[in-house]
Amino acid sequence: MSEVSIAEAKNCLTRLIHEAEQGETVHITRRGKPVAVMVSEAEYERLKSAQAKQSFWQAIQAMRADPEFEPVDFTAEEIDSWRDKTLGRECLWEDLP
Repeated sequence: MSEVSIAEAKNCLTRLIHEAEQGETVHITRRGKPVAVMVSEAEYERLKSAQAKQSFWQAIQAMRADPEFEPVDFTAEEIDSWRDKTLGRECLWEDLP
């Protein structure tokens, strides 16, 4: 992976295109912050087709199939403990427009 500024990318576009064609990802930055990524046409098509083919549910199933996935099982009591149990402010009918 290489990282170049926009100005540098303008000066060496041919070299960056060759890098992307070889499978290297090229990150383009503006003032040090990433703004774009250059990938090969083959990688772009792979990403595009994978995104189009996979439904949300399929993405969830794939995430769960990952061996590093650790499900989080919260108990009802634990979730209830997150809720704010204060009554809030009193609203008087005279305050309403």
